[in-house]
Amino acid sequence: MAALDSIREIKARVNAAVIGQKRVVERLIIALLANGNVLLEGLPGLAKTRAIKSLSQALESEFSRIQFTPDLLPSDVTGGEIYRTDGGGAGSFEFRKGPIFGNLVLADEINRAPAKVQSALLEAMEERQVTVSGTRYQLPNLFMVLATQNPIEQEGTYPLPEAQMDRFLMHVRITYPNDADEVKVLRLVRAEQAGTAEAPPAKVAQSVIFDARREIDTVKMVEAVERYIVALVAATRRPEEFGDQLTGWIAIGASPRGTLALDRTARAYAWLQGRDYVTPEDVQAVAHDCLRHRVSLTYKASADGKHADDIIDELIRQVAVAL
Repeated sequence: MAALDSIREIKARVNAAVIGQKRVVERLIIALLANGNVLLEGLPGLAKTRAIKSLSQALESEFSRIQFTPDLLPSDVTGGEIYRTDGGGAGSFEFRKGPIFGNLVLADEINRAPAKVQSALLEAMEERQVTVSGTRYQLPNLFMVLATQNPIEQEGTYPLPEAQMDRFLMHVRITYPNDADEVKVLRLVRAEQAGTAEAPPAKVAQSVIFDARREIDTVKMVEAVERYIVALVAATRRPEEFGDQLTGWIAIGASPRGTLALDRTARAYAWLQGRDYVTPEDVQAVAHDCLRHRVSLTYKASADGKHADDIIDELIRQVAVAL
């Protein structure tokens, strides 16, 4: 499995650059293999941007960065038409591509731009194309939006609408590293500043990603696991079947995109483990990242101090696997 070895090499390189965030790195790799977009949420200084840039440095790709600010315009994301003259008085409009046309697109602090700009990403993220002045432009075959969001600063921000949240394959949360890993971070940054860090090896070719995706498409999933995925998602829509407590906590359940996300990411997760079949444990391993942004909670849940992860924990505990 040459593709698996190459993907594990990418994973190892990113882990060497982003110390103490192995779970986050694994989720970025899974999303890349599943051909999806990722919303990465965490406090400032937790290497969100570094993780994404490290992935692009390990992979043969064109990296684009969009710093979202309140004065950003949709054309700053998608690009726009400019008028060019030929020097003789005549001229024509020419489309100039925006940063969305990269392979790995970092949407930094995505919640700092108004809804009009956020919506400019919708078509690109879902349909992998951009429409400007009635003309459609296809995005690259290797395309992934990796957005970051700061959960603590709400002043001057615009919460992402439900429609855009649902277009992210995974919503990944990043936390503090432990003390031992933070010591390693100190030494790594010190070496980089001193210029003594090792030179990066050659980048992995894009073709490896496409080969890996074809292999993941052949990963088997028995009917019992398919039914388990559907049952988990259905439980978010019919919580009354699992007790009054869940009924009082869930306002809106996950959409069918949640079902598809669980299927794609569970297959990719199983493949990364070196298996050609999916188990219920694989589904449970990716359930929180696929569903936490797709389940809307009630005010009662907030009053009870419950978060989406708590709800998903309870669903995993109660929904049975019918093997």
